[in-house]
Amino acid sequence: MDAETKNFGLIGVAGYIAVRHLKAIKDTGNNLLASLDKFDSVGIIDSYFPGSDFFVEFERFDRHFDKLKRAGTKIDYVSICSPNYLHDSHIRFALRHQTDAICEKPLVLNPWNVDALQEIENETGRKIFTVLQLRLHPKIIELRERIKNGPADKVYDVDLSYITSRGNWYHISWKGDIHKSGGIATNIGIHFFDMLGWIFGEVKNNVVNVSEPDKAGGYLELKNARVRWFLSLDSKDLPASCVENGQRTFRSVRVEGEEVEFSEGFTDLHTRTYEEIIAGRGFGLDEVRQSVITAYTIRNARPIGLQGNYHPILKNI
Repeated sequence: MDAETKNFGLIGVAGYIAVRHLKAIKDTGNNLLASLDKFDSVGIIDSYFPGSDFFVEFERFDRHFDKLKRAGTKIDYVSICSPNYLHDSHIRFALRHQTDAICEKPLVLNPWNVDALQEIENETGRKIFTVLQLRLHPKIIELRERIKNGPADKVYDVDLSYITSRGNWYHISWKGDIHKSGGIATNIGIHFFDMLGWIFGEVKNNVVNVSEPDKAGGYLELKNARVRWFLSLDSKDLPASCVENGQRTFRSVRVEGEEVEFSEGFTDLHTRTYEEIIAGRGFGLDEVRQSVITAYTIRNARPIGLQGNYHPILKNI
C-alpha cells in the first residue's frame, strides 16, 4: 500500500449520502477499512471497497477499531453519515480513537455542541471537519468574489427558494422528528444559510414568518444582505413550470433580482471536499458555528406570520 494512502472508517454507510463519501474516499486514492450501520442494505460497498469490514453493532465496530490500533494499523479519518442527532456522539468516538472526523451536515444541532467539541479537539489534538460543499461550487465562489470586490457598504436584496419534494416516508423516518433532524431549517436549509453567511457576512437579525413541519420561511439580515428565504418539502409549493416538466426540486437564489444559476456542478463536490481535508485545508468548527446558530434560532423562534419583509411565496401558503 502506498505510504500516502489514508485509512478510513465510515459510520452510516446505508444512508443516502454515504455513497458520495465512498466515492470520495475511492477517488482520492484512499482505503475504507470498516463501516457501520444498523441497516444491512449496504451492497453498494462492493462497488468501492469489497474487502472492507462491515458491522451492524456499534460495540463490535468500536472493538474492531481497538484491535486495528493494537495491531499497529493507523486509522486516519472517520467519515460520519449517520442521523443528525448522532453526529456529536460519533465525532467524539472518532476523536477518542485518535482519528480526525469528517462529518456530514449539520455538524451538530445546537451551538453549545460546537463549543464542547472544540474542547475535545484541544484535548485530543485531532481535527473535526465538516462538509460545506457549496463553498467549493464554482458559481458560488464566483458570486462571493463579485460581492467581495463590490462596494463594501452595499446591502444586497436576496431571495432564496428551495423546494425539494419528499413523500410520506420522510415524516415517518428520523428526518421527520425535529429532535433528531433539527427540522427543515437544519436538515435541508443549513447549507444555504452557511453559503449566505460565507458570502454576505455575519447575521444581524433573524426573523421567522412561518414554521411548519414541511415548510418554513423568514427574513435574515446579514452584514451585506437582506435575505427572504423559503424552504419546503411539499410538492404543492413547486412552481407550475417545474410541475409541467416533471421536476420535483426547485432551487433558486436571486441577488438584486438576478438569478444565480448553480443547478449543475454538484457531482464531485464531496471528492473536492476530501481533497481539501487531506491537504490540510478543510472546513472546521469555526466555519460551521454561524450556520448552526442560525438554524437553531429558526427552530426555536416564534413565527410572526406575514409581517415585515417576507418571502413572496408565503402569500400562497
